[in-house]
Amino acid sequence: MWRKILPLTLGMAAFLWLLWPSEQSPGPLPQAIEVEDFNEYYQAYCVKVIQDSSLYLEEWDTLPQPNFWRHTIRYGPDTVIVNIAKTRQIIGYTDLRSWRAKSDGQKQAYEDSVRQEYGLGRKDEIFFTTGRSHFYNFEYILPDLDESIEVFLENNTDPWYAQAILLIESPGRLQYSTDGAYGSFQLMESVAREMGLKINAQVDERTDLRKSAKAAARLLRTVCLPQARSICYRHRLDFDERDLWFRLLVMHVYHAGATNVKRVMNKVRPQESGIQLFEELWQTKSRRFGNASQNYSQIILACWMELDKMLETKGLLCPPEEEEEASEETVIGP
Repeated sequence: MWRKILPLTLGMAAFLWLLWPSEQSPGPLPQAIEVEDFNEYYQAYCVKVIQDSSLYLEEWDTLPQPNFWRHTIRYGPDTVIVNIAKTRQIIGYTDLRSWRAKSDGQKQAYEDSVRQEYGLGRKDEIFFTTGRSHFYNFEYILPDLDESIEVFLENNTDPWYAQAILLIESPGRLQYSTDGAYGSFQLMESVAREMGLKINAQVDERTDLRKSAKAAARLLRTVCLPQARSICYRHRLDFDERDLWFRLLVMHVYHAGATNVKRVMNKVRPQESGIQLFEELWQTKSRRFGNASQNYSQIILACWMELDKMLETKGLLCPPEEEEEASEETVIGP
């Protein structure tokens, strides 16, 4: 990319030299995070998870947004990833401590230099995103994943959603969101009660994996899936409920609520489904469907790919089951 010589003082030039993004690509992802106390059972035996080949066949894995989040999953919280918000193009890295040590003027000078270098306008946001490897330790969710998939199947709900939710929401731990959602399936208190969970001063069943999985399955089956279908009908989008894009739309309803998804879809006015729809959705905001909502499906895709890579690297994928030999005797009729 053609560069213009910036009229900077020597002091500011030295600062920019330390933080200046490379013209080259960020390079390969860093090595997978190793967890010392990784469950020995899963080191010795394979695990069964849901693998979605459409993620790769349809080339969702080539999109810059989910690949940006893969970088955040791989880096620790002391790393700051400088990126263009609209495209999630990574333009540089720095460490959090040195970035915080800069004055407001130095930070603004750097942002201005990035805008000039990449031809950005004042309205084009530049994000400084910290790494999240401390949050996304997928090894810890494997036992919960196996059990939750079983619960979803028992409750006649697509287990793909169980895996997607566990990958992105509080993986391997119980904690509250900023909105008050809690548990492995991040259910709001009012919603959890509606879905049959008991919550009072003595007990909060959102901490019970099987019970919260059952409640989440019920929420998806009775609210999220019907609402997603309705949105598709409204915009005359043909869909198969096994389509990856449709499942991601359902997940947006689960996260942001049907009303907010309807509003943003009305702004998008999609003419096509699939990747094209989501490339538009990721650039569109509407009231409470903001940056966090746009990121939700991007992070799901990133987490799914990172899980696939982790399982392959550690050799944890189960080999395909051998088909039983056909019986020599063929029985016809009842």
